[in-house]
Amino acid sequence: MPTKKPKMTSDAIEILHHRYFAGQPERMAELEEARASAAVARTAYELRTKARLSQEALARRIGVTRGVIANLEDDALGLLQRIAAALNKTVQIHVVPRKPKRRAA
Repeated sequence: MPTKKPKMTSDAIEILHHRYFAGQPERMAELEEARASAAVARTAYELRTKARLSQEALARRIGVTRGVIANLEDDALGLLQRIAAALNKTVQIHVVPRKPKRRAA
């Protein structure tokens, strides 16, 4: 029985996936970590920019240097993911609005 040739594609994402990730669970895990880290960095950036704050202004508000904010927006999750993996855990982060404080009557 003749072997079936893989379907040809010009989709770069699909080509890269097949070349570097398909059938390699360790590479898929690395990819998922990178995606999570990018999502956290993107969220930090979006929260800051929606508040119309510079990295410097946000850093002052929370008592860190601008470099800490820049690093967070570049790769927010690397160390936390490594710690979680060492403890056989995964990281989930959610940013939700605060509930307004109730006023005393």
